Amino acid sequence: MSDMLDSNAHNEPRNGTLSPLTRLVVTADGLVRAVAQPDIVQAVIRVALAVPFWRSGILKWDGFLQLNDTAIDLFTQEFMLHLPGGPYPYPMPAVMAFLSGCGEIIFPTLLVFGLATRFAGLGLLFMTLIVELTVPDGWPIHITWAAMALAIMRYGPGRLSLDHLIARMSGTAKS
Repeated sequence: MSDMLDSNAHNEPRNGTLSPLTRLVVTADGLVRAVAQPDIVQAVIRVALAVPFWRSGILKWDGFLQLNDTAIDLFTQEFMLHLPGGPYPYPMPAVMAFLSGCGEIIFPTLLVFGLATRFAGLGLLFMTLIVELTVPDGWPIHITWAAMALAIMRYGPGRLSLDHLIARMSGTAKS
């Protein structure tokens, strides 16, 4: 921002005060930076990625470790892997439905709490790739999920997470 102010010296009156437009830009920039704190951004990204997977996951279960018939039917009759020469049916549809349902509950839960966050991001990135192979026309939303998962994997959970709390308690937290 200071480069902008330096390069826009012609907007500055001779007495050294900022022009109204420059003051507005500097104020707006400060407000955006105040709202978009990295730890808040990381927490929001974690929740944003968790929500669609969680919502899909809860629809697959009738009770604890009890898949509903619809979930198995989807992997048996509806879902296909769109690979070259395909589409192909899912191998072991009941197992795939179970693994999918577990991942859609466990990984989002980990993300929301910020626990094993990078691992959960990797798990949801892998699931996103499988979803893309199943529903290739959904790439506009899938690429968004992939971007969020990659950001989580790269930048971690932030300070608003159990991972950070555990690291602080163990003395390994970065400041």
